[in-house]
Amino acid sequence: MRKILTGLALRPHQKESALVKLCEKKLHAPCRYFRILKKSLDARDKSDIKWVYSVECGTEPYVPPLRVFPKAVGAPKVVIAGAGPAGLFCALRLLDYGIAPVIVERGRRVEERAADVERFFATGVLDPASNVQFGEGGAGTFSDGKLNTQTNDPRNRDVLETFVKYGAPAEVAYLGKPHIGSKNLRTVVANMRRDIEARGGRFRFSSTLTDVVVRGGKLCAVCVNGEEEACDELVLAVGHSARDTFSMLLARGLRIEQKEFAVGVRIEHLQSAIGKAQYGAGYAALPAADYKLVSHASERAVFTFCMCPGGTVVPAASEEGGVVVNGMSEFERDGRNANAALVVQVRRSDFGGEHPLAGVAFQRKLERAAYLAAGGGYKAPVQLVGDFLADRESYYFGEVQPTYAPETAFVPMRAIFPAAITDALKAALPDMDRRLAGFAACDAVLTGVESRTSSPVRIVRGAKDMMAEGAAGIYPCGEGCGYAGGITSAAADGLRVAETLAGKYL
Repeated sequence: MRKILTGLALRPHQKESALVKLCEKKLHAPCRYFRILKKSLDARDKSDIKWVYSVECGTEPYVPPLRVFPKAVGAPKVVIAGAGPAGLFCALRLLDYGIAPVIVERGRRVEERAADVERFFATGVLDPASNVQFGEGGAGTFSDGKLNTQTNDPRNRDVLETFVKYGAPAEVAYLGKPHIGSKNLRTVVANMRRDIEARGGRFRFSSTLTDVVVRGGKLCAVCVNGEEEACDELVLAVGHSARDTFSMLLARGLRIEQKEFAVGVRIEHLQSAIGKAQYGAGYAALPAADYKLVSHASERAVFTFCMCPGGTVVPAASEEGGVVVNGMSEFERDGRNANAALVVQVRRSDFGGEHPLAGVAFQRKLERAAYLAAGGGYKAPVQLVGDFLADRESYYFGEVQPTYAPETAFVPMRAIFPAAITDALKAALPDMDRRLAGFAACDAVLTGVESRTSSPVRIVRGAKDMMAEGAAGIYPCGEGCGYAGGITSAAADGLRVAETLAGKYL
């Protein structure tokens, strides 16, 4: 007999082994099978904070059945452009069907990429092909490694369990807000690569998709680093910063649409202040506190995104002459500061034109404005929240010291953003402070610009065949093509595309 039990509660000081005894009371028998399905922290009552669990348990040992995949007929040549979550998970699923893909990635292996990123953090010398945006693992590799998602795709659990299989902490499979941490994610990505190669897949690093050959509405070949080669199927798992690829695909007749996204800043507070606000006096005995806030205090929605407890603000540029920031934290989340993107929804009307890539131009304009305003060299513009709200310049930091590595420069945010963005942020900060005490603290630090929240385009694909309109054999996939919004949803889309593609050969 197996049962799913929900609402089991433990206090923070209790060990999870106590759950087995709770299960035995419910089963009225010894528990011989036990698995945690979900774990989340209930902090609604600060005087009674507890962990709440859903578990599967049983009186007999149980091994879940393995999924068996049918094998494809023939050996199509499949190229996957991009080795981020969408590309890696697509490759893994294609191999399940017996299709061995070639993965082309403009950046480097994650081990080499990590060295390139650290060098950029330390010196401000950017490698446009290997950075926070480009390279094995995708942009999420240098982040908090968050795996929570707003989508309800049944593949999401498969994604989480796959991450655990390749080395992520076991709790990733059941935590309400799972995260891997940047260094752990690098290990997981490297393990995925080794398994893909062992099963017959092939990686080509420092290799950029430079063109596609489409004849009669069907893909015939691809060009990698300028050299043409035959290809039966192409999965476009490029990231949201593959601007040159978007331009090339548009020139080749693929239908690309503008997509709205959000822009803004990173906001930093002391992690201890966030902990006290969320959990009360006992915050130190609990995991580093996070938050998620939305404000409709103005006509534009403002929200926090990619919150990194105990993390750092990092330079995330991929083009010369532009400043981009992102957030990163390790699994332990033990840094002094908390940071999150604080962003404003932008509209197509903000882009200044109807061109499909007008959103890219809008991003680039903000990034270059930030670069110039801060004095170049990838210094980031910063302003204290109190000064921003009072519309005055900042001259010194308070208790919150910025974590952005290359250097910062005091710059009024109004010098970078359109008035519609700064006005929305000014309305949102005190509104959010009413729900999270101290969010609008005078010494909290704003760092700009957070411009790569999601892709500024969508490459239109069919609802059933998932192929690009007017180009049979090309499969837009993941966040960069406009079909996901984070690591888990991008990975799930990679699985979905692989299943659809493989279906042609079964």
